[in-house]
Amino acid sequence: MSKKNSNVILKNNFKNYKELFSIYSKFRNKLNSFKNKSFLVAVSGGPDSLALAALSKSFSYQHKCKIYYVLIDHSIRKNSSLEAKSVKKLLKKYQIKLNILTNKKKIEKNIQSEARSIRYDLLASFCKKKKIKIILTAHNFEDQVETFFIRLSRGSGLQGLSSMKQANKISGNINLVRPLLDIKKIQLTKISKIVFGKFFKDPSNRDKKFLRTRIRNLKRILEKSGIKYDQVFRSIKNLASSRDTLDLYFSKIYKNLIQKKNSKVLLKLSSFDKLNQEMKMRVFNKIFKDFTNSYYAPRSKKIFNLINQLKTNKNAKLTLGGCVILREKNHITFKKEIKNKQF
Repeated sequence: MSKKNSNVILKNNFKNYKELFSIYSKFRNKLNSFKNKSFLVAVSGGPDSLALAALSKSFSYQHKCKIYYVLIDHSIRKNSSLEAKSVKKLLKKYQIKLNILTNKKKIEKNIQSEARSIRYDLLASFCKKKKIKIILTAHNFEDQVETFFIRLSRGSGLQGLSSMKQANKISGNINLVRPLLDIKKIQLTKISKIVFGKFFKDPSNRDKKFLRTRIRNLKRILEKSGIKYDQVFRSIKNLASSRDTLDLYFSKIYKNLIQKKNSKVLLKLSSFDKLNQEMKMRVFNKIFKDFTNSYYAPRSKKIFNLINQLKTNKNAKLTLGGCVILREKNHITFKKEIKNKQF
């Protein structure tokens, strides 16, 4: 399709495409609910993120708002900078200005986890400079189901199996919003092809050393066995509903459990011991995230082991997730870990 026709589609908000207009309408309503005048769109070049860029650009034509498009180049793969420039060149044709931020930190282990953490840090820093409060990502229907299976494989509880929320606070007053969680990849690919005529493939998405890739490759086998993604997605929504109910109960408990004192967090031991394992895990998870201002807490297995060690060792002094954790007479104390600098 010509560039001129594609721009007409964006300005008309996909009105000539019944299926795509329905997707745009849902997207528009979600963004309108936040009542913000500026957004950051996280772009990668894949069909999902290009569809998000198209939907966002269309939204900007209909509503007076400022949208920033940002791609993080991790410099892990040999041609990543060339690919980033190709994405920028493509989007420029549609009056979409792409900002490329290059990661300068070395990533040598836990590649996907570290890259994700750095990505959100860089996006959050960009938001602070531009006074943006919402980051939009292209996480979709398949991502949600894959996340469920990843967490199932790790023995996650209700919180983990509820998969991704539509909105999460990641830093200060900055929220990460996933407006496409209920949209399937095939639909997003269609948007990318119709508007841009192409998209870019990330070879790491086919690398079987990553758990997500191995789970993605199981989709056909699972569906042949009668385990349909639509059914799993419904279960995720039911679990999320239960999680939201539990969140209301948990927030009341949490306020009574912890005390912030100078640069420490004190957890009331007598009250904590009365909680069941699920609630204990949630308490520690929230402390780690709030105290270290991190988007992700340590893995559930590590938190589980930490709780058991604190239970059996009355003089425990442990470290995890950038914190020093001490069991004292009446409290479990959290302090920030100070790492020795090497010269």
